[in-house]
Amino acid sequence: MGQDARPNWDNPLQFILACVSYAVGLGNVWRFPYLCQMHGGGGFLIPYFIMLILEGIPLFYMELAIGQKMSLGSIGAWTAISPYLGGVGLASVVTSLYLCLYYNVINAWSFWYLFHSFQSVLPWSVCPMNSNRTGPIEECEIATPTQYFFYRETLNISPSIEEHGGVSTGQAMCLVLAWLLTYLFIVRGVKSTGKVVYFTSIFPYMVLFIYLIRGITLHGAMNGVKYMFTPNLEQLLNPTTWINAATQIFFSLGLGFGTLIAFASYNHYNNNFERQAIIVSLINCGTSIFASIVTFAIYGFKATVNYENCLERTRLLLLNTFELAEDSMSFDQVFDWIEKLNATYPMQFAEIANQLEPCNLESELDTAVEGTGLAFIVYSEAIKNMPLPQLWSVLYFFMLLLLGMGSMLGNITAIITPLRDFKVLSHLSDELLNGLVCVFCMLLGLGFTTTSGNYWFTIFNDYGANFSLLFIVLIEVIAVSYIYGIKRFEKDIEDMIGHRPNWYWKIMWAGVSPVVLITLFVVYIVNYIRGGTPTYQAWNKELGKSVVTDYPVFGQVFIGLLMVSSVSCVPLTALYVFCRKRKRANHPKRRAVSTAST
Repeated sequence: MGQDARPNWDNPLQFILACVSYAVGLGNVWRFPYLCQMHGGGGFLIPYFIMLILEGIPLFYMELAIGQKMSLGSIGAWTAISPYLGGVGLASVVTSLYLCLYYNVINAWSFWYLFHSFQSVLPWSVCPMNSNRTGPIEECEIATPTQYFFYRETLNISPSIEEHGGVSTGQAMCLVLAWLLTYLFIVRGVKSTGKVVYFTSIFPYMVLFIYLIRGITLHGAMNGVKYMFTPNLEQLLNPTTWINAATQIFFSLGLGFGTLIAFASYNHYNNNFERQAIIVSLINCGTSIFASIVTFAIYGFKATVNYENCLERTRLLLLNTFELAEDSMSFDQVFDWIEKLNATYPMQFAEIANQLEPCNLESELDTAVEGTGLAFIVYSEAIKNMPLPQLWSVLYFFMLLLLGMGSMLGNITAIITPLRDFKVLSHLSDELLNGLVCVFCMLLGLGFTTTSGNYWFTIFNDYGANFSLLFIVLIEVIAVSYIYGIKRFEKDIEDMIGHRPNWYWKIMWAGVSPVVLITLFVVYIVNYIRGGTPTYQAWNKELGKSVVTDYPVFGQVFIGLLMVSSVSCVPLTALYVFCRKRKRANHPKRRAVSTAST
């Protein structure tokens, strides 16, 4: 298969770092902490590690083995296993394409926030003045400065997906910059990527460690850390907890995109990928826990600040209403004074009862946020309250940018490597082919920089990959176990690393992992059907917050097409191969009849 001509990683460390840079991404920072918060804090780690053993590591191992054995991208590798399975690789490429289209938009936002961090006053820390210069903009006052900066200054978001507007110049320029950086990282293929991953995989850990030291020294940080490690074991009885744990492992390791197959295809034939699969999987999961400690320290700081601000507003209200001395009431005494004043002056207290806010630290900590809301709003709000906020803002958004770019290297490689395997494109230089793919994705991605672009971003993020990846990996593990055959797969692995996989791997591939994947697949379909009309969060400037809104008909149709488009590659390719073989089988018969008649 031309293995000698195929470029290779310079050393096994480059391959490990490439996998770490790809797998350790934004989900470790903004998805895993959210799931911990939702499902019992430290108790969530129990199903998380069980699913890692039952599903994550075995499937990670399997994809690395396929890539290294075939030395081809996803399309070529699955076609080599069986021509009928070529659609599995094609589905992976389509899914990776969808991911590339919107994923670099997040990197564009990171650039935007990074550039705005070099100001004497962070722009998301205060509300801008209105056009008359008589006070802050009303929309910002109703919401918060951090929300206003994200939704209005960054996205310039429209009220709904049905209202379109022009491209945001600032966001478009940041997106072009993100794609230019992506191109420079992959310009010479694996030779360029192998050098870049030393930085994109290691530097984020340095920033996380700095943030850990700073985070745990912040006022109230330990409230968040205690919250994380206080297990609510009742959540273990909740099926959703186990489903989310399995799903997080699945997507966090980047299974099904074709990236792991592409990366492994550049390995030397006798590389020990078994050990590397275990190492990368454990590093990825360890990073999720590490990032969660940092995140919950920031949560604790933010929650404590909000709680104490609430107490201060209540204290001032009581002092002014009942004309009390300034030093007569401290934070710790607010609730005692409320009971005392309510009992002593019930009529006067009733007049201000509706002005009293419910101050509760637990409620602040219970407020779960994920995704862009956590990365660009909650973190921004916490950063603005830190000493030297500009420094922490630059470090944070630079780390976010590197995490995103590291994942983009894998995403774009999953597209380019299979294309490079086609003979019709093999004569193109790496620089030209990689450039064409980047320009194509960038031009399509500009649609996400329009005023309604964030709503389309949400569609791709919610529906572009989840369903198709579950289907792809399910077909992969069934194909390897029951079409290609476990015995044959064992021999291939022995040929590469010198020994056969033990009983654990075989049990997982042949039985446990398919059952887990089928369960996830069925649960996803049931939840989608039971969920009714798909909804999204539309920004309401009058209320200063997002409101749940049903997708219009064209949005629902697009969601359906997005989900089906990649999955349909599998049966359509199999049907095409079947028809082609049948046509070839009939062709000699026609020739024979024609010859006899003459």
